[in-house]
Amino acid sequence: MHNPTSVVVVSVIKTESLTKRYPKVTALDRLTVDIGPGVTGLVGANGAGKSTLIKILLGLAPATEGTAEVLGKNSAEEGGAIREQVGYMPEHDCLPPDVSATEFVVHMARMSGLPRTSARERTADTLRHVGLYEERYRPMGGYSTGMKQRVKLAQALVHDPRLVLLDEPTNGLDPAGRDEMLGLIRRIHSDFGISVLVTSHLLGELERTSDHIVVIDGGKLLRSQTTASFTEVTASLAVEVTDSDAHPDGTGALTAALAGRGLAVTAGAGHLVYVDAAEDAVYDAVRDTIADLGLGLIRMEQRRHRIAEVFQDEQAAAVAMAQEVTT
Repeated sequence: MHNPTSVVVVSVIKTESLTKRYPKVTALDRLTVDIGPGVTGLVGANGAGKSTLIKILLGLAPATEGTAEVLGKNSAEEGGAIREQVGYMPEHDCLPPDVSATEFVVHMARMSGLPRTSARERTADTLRHVGLYEERYRPMGGYSTGMKQRVKLAQALVHDPRLVLLDEPTNGLDPAGRDEMLGLIRRIHSDFGISVLVTSHLLGELERTSDHIVVIDGGKLLRSQTTASFTEVTASLAVEVTDSDAHPDGTGALTAALAGRGLAVTAGAGHLVYVDAAEDAVYDAVRDTIADLGLGLIRMEQRRHRIAEVFQDEQAAAVAMAQEVTT
């Protein structure tokens, strides 16, 4: 597969004020983002503009305004050259049912310009990598959803691209299948040095898989930063307790008792309580309070930011700004 040391690229994807308008909707709205090598997660709800962005990057759809570059090439002018170096795994089911995985992936390799012998060798290697080597001669109509997703991944990798664009690769998979697919995606970069842009509306998947996260909503960029900074540990302690006979509302009792000790406490969903924990002594205070109340401790851990909170933060900011304008 690709040699990661052969080419040095500062940006694999770069957009500047990228806009795509349709008659009744704006799919991308002045999107400016710079994505480097590695595994980048593109997260947004359905209709956020993820698939539109991929089509523009591949040179398959024109932008209304702005520019997009992939591997240093202009998407509007060099789409063919980009597609030679980029693999694409579409979201929708596009596999012919009466054709085997080997036939299909060889065909896609030939379409990418590989000679027949090389195409067959690359196909065997790639199907082995995605875990389909034993099933490679079966018609794909009899494949499970997970197997079909692996074929789509294989055809995106077979021509040894420098970058792969994966559109909702875990769609339709059960939890075990999602875990396996996420592991494959991670290894595309770690084992072969191929950069990855993976889209999903499932936020937790991208936290686990990506080095960098780009969040878009309504075609606009909300955030673009490392996954580590998204999920950094905060000075907030998440505490989950059980109720007891003496305290049928264990969460309420704990909240009141901790507040009585002068701690800043916020009630969470279910049996969760969040406690500001700027000092180590807070841990002892929380543990002692739970013991004094006779409650059961399910867990006590430092809270982490989640990508879902980005949307909540942005919505809260937008509401606050609107209130300022109206007042």
